[in-house]
Amino acid sequence: MDPIELINIIAQIIYDKKGFNILALDVKGISSITDYLIIAEGSVERHVKAISNEIIEELKKLKEMPLQVEGRVDADWIVIDYLNVMVHLFKPEMRELYALERLWSEGKIIDLKIKVENQA
Repeated sequence: MDPIELINIIAQIIYDKKGFNILALDVKGISSITDYLIIAEGSVERHVKAISNEIIEELKKLKEMPLQVEGRVDADWIVIDYLNVMVHLFKPEMRELYALERLWSEGKIIDLKIKVENQA
C-alpha cells in the first residue's frame, strides 16, 4: 500500500476513535528507521490502548501487519511500526515530555485527508 494512503487510513482511524492532535511528518532522509511518522494522543491509558488496538485490527483487514508494537503494557506511549510508517500514540503529558515534533522538526508536515462527521 502507498505510504500516504496508509497514513490517511491510520489518521482516520485515530480520529474516529476520538484521538486528537494528529500530526503526520515526512522524515525521509532525516530518520534512519522510517520514512513517515504519525503522532497522536489519547486522553488516558485505556484510550491510547483502544486507539492502538483499532489501528492494528483495521489494518489487518487490509493485509497490513505491524512489524512490532511497543508500549502496550503501560500505554503511556505506544509505538506501532509499519516499516515505512511509524505510529506514536501518547497520553498528553507523555507527548509533551518526549516532544517528538521538536525532535523531528525538520520533517515536512503531511496534509491529512480526514473525513469529519457532521455533529449537528
